[in-house]
Amino acid sequence: MKSRKAVVARETSETTVRVELTVDGTGESQMNTGIRMFDHMLTQVSRHGFFDLSVSASGDDQHHVVEDVGICLGRAFNEALGDRAGIVRMGQAIVPMDEALSLVAVDVSGRGAAYVHAPFSTALIGDLESDLVRHFLLSFASEAKLTLHARVECGDNDHHKAECLLKALARALDMCCMRDARRRSGVPSSKGVLER
Repeated sequence: MKSRKAVVARETSETTVRVELTVDGTGESQMNTGIRMFDHMLTQVSRHGFFDLSVSASGDDQHHVVEDVGICLGRAFNEALGDRAGIVRMGQAIVPMDEALSLVAVDVSGRGAAYVHAPFSTALIGDLESDLVRHFLLSFASEAKLTLHARVECGDNDHHKAECLLKALARALDMCCMRDARRRSGVPSSKGVLER
């Protein structure tokens, strides 16, 4: 069975980013974005999705770093999944963290779009600008060529809300990427193809 891996690098006048992804991993991670809370959130994606993930990034400001990591991680998923043959394709997760609850639904459809409802009450979550959580998800979905619905349903603590949202993303992605033995090597679309 073909290994589902990708390495994506991006260098611009604003950032330098490198992402290494193994879809069929064990949840091993190594993060170095210079933003501790962002590293923590990316680690949740790796750990709870069972993806092996290494991310290194530097840049001139948080916005550019978070956006370009989202772009590179999305491209890595798109490349690693190839023609999507044999995958489940759609997945969802509802994840609590104490008082917070998040819901994520994903369709690896070949069409990149994100619909995110994640209200935060503070400007910062640790050292991460809170509005960048939404921006990361938009950048990721666009480049991964998947449809993403992500909602924080309730919560008081912004850290809890963001963390359970990323954990829900991880669980939904894990479900989408699973190989479906019933499908064998068929593409999960009545069209017979999913755009990349």
